[in-house]
Amino acid sequence: MSIHFQVKRIFQVPKQTTYNSLLDLDAANYWMQGLVRMERLDNGTIQVGSQWKETRKMFGKEATEHFEVVQLNEPDKIVLRCDGTKGTTGKGEFIFTYIITSSGEHSEVALYGDIKGLTGMTKLFGKMMSGTFKKACVKDLDSLKDYLEKKKEELKGGDS
Repeated sequence: MSIHFQVKRIFQVPKQTTYNSLLDLDAANYWMQGLVRMERLDNGTIQVGSQWKETRKMFGKEATEHFEVVQLNEPDKIVLRCDGTKGTTGKGEFIFTYIITSSGEHSEVALYGDIKGLTGMTKLFGKMMSGTFKKACVKDLDSLKDYLEKKKEELKGGDS
């Protein structure tokens, strides 16, 4: 059984800025809620095969998940895989596909979430879990949007 969800947001920044920001792990602490730390498991620029561990504080406890870049099509698409068996979740596979489209200086981010491989009680409560994951993704996209738009305004203000 696979669980799907979708989130869309319009950012008031160019498509390339949005794409780059989704892959900028060093800047995630400025916008990602509950982030405790990011630990790269490789070096260099983010590319297909790049991996990291992301630790966040959730429900009062730290949770670490293992992410890998599965596909990049700059500046249109990013596909990330979270292997639940290597993290706090302990099971499942979470695929996050970001499709970025643009219209002038605006970009639309459509995030498609796909959760697979849940077993036991997590499978039984999977639908409820999907709401929790979707809510977290909404918060992340809204926080990134706010961060980028504020940053854009600050740069604009510095030009005058």
